[in-house]
Amino acid sequence: MNNSLQPLCGSTFLVRVFGCQMNFHDGERVRGMLDAAGAIEVETIEEADIVVFLTCCVREAADTRLYGQVATISTTPTREGVDHRIIAIGGCIGQRDGEELFKKLPHVDIVFGTHTLYRLPDMLLSAKEGIRHQAALLESDIDGCTASDLPSHRDDSFHAWVPITYGCNNFCTYCIVPYVRGRERSRTKESVLEEIRNLASEGAVKEVTLLGQNVNSYGRDLYGEPQFAKLLAQVGECGIPRIRFATSHPKDLSDETIEVMATTPAIMPALHLPAQSGSSRILKMMNRTYNREQYLTLVNKVKNAIPNIALSTDIIVGFPGETEEDFLDTLSLVQQVGYSQVFTFIYSKREGTPAARIVDTTPREVIQDRFDRLVEVVQTGALAENQRDIDSTVPVLFEGFSKRDATMLVGRSPRNQTVHVPLPSDKSVDDFRGQIIDVHLEEAKTWYLKGSFIHG
Repeated sequence: MNNSLQPLCGSTFLVRVFGCQMNFHDGERVRGMLDAAGAIEVETIEEADIVVFLTCCVREAADTRLYGQVATISTTPTREGVDHRIIAIGGCIGQRDGEELFKKLPHVDIVFGTHTLYRLPDMLLSAKEGIRHQAALLESDIDGCTASDLPSHRDDSFHAWVPITYGCNNFCTYCIVPYVRGRERSRTKESVLEEIRNLASEGAVKEVTLLGQNVNSYGRDLYGEPQFAKLLAQVGECGIPRIRFATSHPKDLSDETIEVMATTPAIMPALHLPAQSGSSRILKMMNRTYNREQYLTLVNKVKNAIPNIALSTDIIVGFPGETEEDFLDTLSLVQQVGYSQVFTFIYSKREGTPAARIVDTTPREVIQDRFDRLVEVVQTGALAENQRDIDSTVPVLFEGFSKRDATMLVGRSPRNQTVHVPLPSDKSVDDFRGQIIDVHLEEAKTWYLKGSFIHG
């Protein structure tokens, strides 16, 4: 190809992603754009002329992690012949802080927001020409252009992220996302289905995850009412063996969506249904717009329709004003539901959100003690859920090998459980990566199951 069509030809890059699945999707789009511009992806900071961060600002830990990594990169020598390593920050921290990041992190060259991903290649070219401290920020997408319109370099050939909505209209009092991702915007059914059919035509794609801050409200802005159930049914007929989605807001999970999940074989029996708290009082303070009883009613409805469903959730401990009684309500909710997985967080104050204005005098050690007690209950419940599947046979989509043990293959069951299987001595990991193979489950651990291949 003519190098004039590849303005970053000869440059090397590394993309680092923090946070949610949408950031991982955006990271794949960044890699796709840089591939198209002629840059070469590398694996280490030392090799990279360009480092791009896709960031999350939901919790304070993400800010701390970003600042630490930028500080490290700024003191890491560049490769021979390269005078200056370009550092770019995008995602939610980029959108939230904008040009303020240049004051906090003077080594940063480029800041781009959640609506200006497409600007990155041109900004990188300008940075190579010596123009520093460039910022590209918009309050909304321009001319309907979204990250889904950009070229992609997926992390795995067998899995694809497919956003169906961007932004959020819910304004939970603790959450910064609506302020940095914008109001909810749905893609058309036609564009979503076209993308998924194209993925199916590749042949290698075994699993697609539909993405949105609240997938259940998909289409309300375009069609006047949510259309997620209809879209999900159509996606299930596109030829992809496994369909997943995230995230579902309990207030919008409809009977129609539950029915589609129960009757469409391609839709996996796993549902992430964030509760955040088991206390109706705290849920009201969070502006979650449902109470404990309504959440439990919904859970029972899902379990009755899909008996083998694996439920996961998010729980926040230490929301301002949380009492011991509130916490015990959360603890009992987790025990009552029987989650397969719970993502637990200590409340993180985010400036600009309503909850940040609430004065809370609860000692940190009390909050930490509650968190530790919750983790114990979560671990007990996760082990019990995995033990239910011992001595069953399930189809596992293999992803590669275990990070801790190169002799152990790792994959996912339909219920989204991690499954480990010994790598046969006469095979390589490439013989299994991206393949769906039946596994007999033999041993349950808290966070994974072990099994063996069915022979004969």
